[in-house]
Amino acid sequence: MKKFNARWQLVVYDILILFVVDLLLLVFYRSNEELSLDGIVLHAGISFVCVFTARIFGSIYRQIWRYGGIQCYIRLLIVDAIAFAATLAIELTLPRFVSIEKVTFSRLLSIASMNLLGALAIRMIYRYCFKCGTADTAFGKFLRLLLRIFAGEELIHPNREAEHKIKIAIIGAGRVGVTLAEELLANPAAAYLPRCFIDVSQEKAGREIHGIPVLMEDETTLETLSRHEVQEVVFAIPNMSDEKKRELFAAYSEAGYKIKVYDYPIMQTAEKKRYLRDFDIEELLFRKPIAIANEKTDAFYRDKVILITGGGGSIGSELCRQLAKMGPKQIIILDIYENGAYDVQQELKIAYGDKLNLQIEICSITHRQALERVFEAYRPQIVINAAAHKHVPLMESNCVEAVYNNVFGTKNLVDLCEKYGVARFMMVSTDKAVNPTNVMGATKRMCEMIVGSASVWGTATYSSTRFGNVLGSAGSVIPLFKRQIAGGGPITLTDKRIIRYFMTIPEASQLVLESGAMAKNGELFVLDMGQPVKILDLAESMIRLSGVSGIQIVETGLRPGEKLYEELLVKTEELDKTENSLIFIEKDTPLPREELERRLEILKNAVDTGSNEAVRRALKQVVPTYRSPEEVNARAEQAAEMKMQKESVGV
Repeated sequence: MKKFNARWQLVVYDILILFVVDLLLLVFYRSNEELSLDGIVLHAGISFVCVFTARIFGSIYRQIWRYGGIQCYIRLLIVDAIAFAATLAIELTLPRFVSIEKVTFSRLLSIASMNLLGALAIRMIYRYCFKCGTADTAFGKFLRLLLRIFAGEELIHPNREAEHKIKIAIIGAGRVGVTLAEELLANPAAAYLPRCFIDVSQEKAGREIHGIPVLMEDETTLETLSRHEVQEVVFAIPNMSDEKKRELFAAYSEAGYKIKVYDYPIMQTAEKKRYLRDFDIEELLFRKPIAIANEKTDAFYRDKVILITGGGGSIGSELCRQLAKMGPKQIIILDIYENGAYDVQQELKIAYGDKLNLQIEICSITHRQALERVFEAYRPQIVINAAAHKHVPLMESNCVEAVYNNVFGTKNLVDLCEKYGVARFMMVSTDKAVNPTNVMGATKRMCEMIVGSASVWGTATYSSTRFGNVLGSAGSVIPLFKRQIAGGGPITLTDKRIIRYFMTIPEASQLVLESGAMAKNGELFVLDMGQPVKILDLAESMIRLSGVSGIQIVETGLRPGEKLYEELLVKTEELDKTENSLIFIEKDTPLPREELERRLEILKNAVDTGSNEAVRRALKQVVPTYRSPEEVNARAEQAAEMKMQKESVGV
């Protein structure tokens, strides 16, 4: 009923406008041709029939004008042009059949133009009223607005709720920033109120968009923002450079402003919707997340049976999410930790329902018989090994378990891949395997050797993929810092000089999938991860983002096996390029099968002793690049990675 009333109210207003126009131009307007009362009524009737017939058939009254865009006004313009053409045709032919005074072309054009102008004006006034919060239903309150105009009252955003809203400055007066402002102004329930734009364009500076002033970035001071009552700053420039993002983030966060980001994907999909969110951990890297997956990769995994070990973990679960989009025949999640496997199972069930064939198997990769039952039951075509003990300090005091799980678990998988005819095996590795200084890194390097050796004598296609620290993964530094900030601090750093390479969980997972798809056999893939990040800078940025003052940063000393820097993965002069400019291949000579077996036997004998020290000594025998952290850290200041990090922050 409400829609009916609103629609017919608009018709009534349009009739009134046409009546006033006809009254002015047919009755009061004096010209050479004088019209009789019958002529006035007839001409008015012709224009009425033509205009409203055209508008009804042109669906003008089916549009919701409070949200009307430029296309709605263009439609009205075209429809009224058709109505004018029809009116003109009737006016030219009617005198042949009826005795009637003629109306000049100029007068007919004036009637059509003024009527169109009135129709456009009333729709624009209504849309403005609605945005400003003075129109609750249809046109009932626009007369009040007209009275206020004649009274000379200020009309900029007369929203009674404005004083309770969070005032924001929008960085960027382009399409994305303007879209955000429009959405906030059009929504009376929005928690935010845009007070100004900040832009680098001299053409826009000093002007207004929807009544909101555009400030020149170089001339915007804290005093200016204070005058506009700005409380938070929103980044609304999708293609902002890393350097510019770093500069603006530092300036506004140090000034005490909370920073948000407006995501506005070019292609709106069910998964990608525009929204205003807090400045996320990915932005702390000051680089855009790297999108790796492509159609070729999708096609490789489509209709395949895929087993993911460690599928309930941070990387494993994201691998499941990425693969689910690619249309696999079946995904088998294998994990020893049932809660993680259950969580990802429920998430994917909600997202895909019966469209995804998903199976869960709870067992350890060290349990050979249970693992073999899984291979026998599902006959996977692709196996991705993301199961591993990964915490460096914990593995330093649990060397036996680290080798048993990481090394011999991987060996079990390789053996079963050969026994059950698996087509492809993909190993998830780490940058800590590069010249390792800890047990965890040494075991992962040994896993790479197992996979590389199998590529020589095995029937499956084997590959390993290395990447750095993963943002937001279980046990990583970001969740730790968040908990420490929430608890009032302090943030604990083992050493303020520490640097690391970071990537997001989706990036890491996509890298594994694409590199696995492009593997020929035996490759050790690495990713160009960009500039290293100083953990101290990361901690300071998170404190600023939190808006909490007084959080201290405390050094606790390096942990066992920890080094100040992870070595650069991508040394382009030592690596082979791939079709993806971000993925490289390490030149790694595979071990002969006999040599691999000899080294595994050394490790097995050490594990059987149950002695951590025996295992550590054995690892140094079988992994020649395994060195002590003290040796590496003593030369840290001369390392290329440390120098690169200093240069990247201008030290």
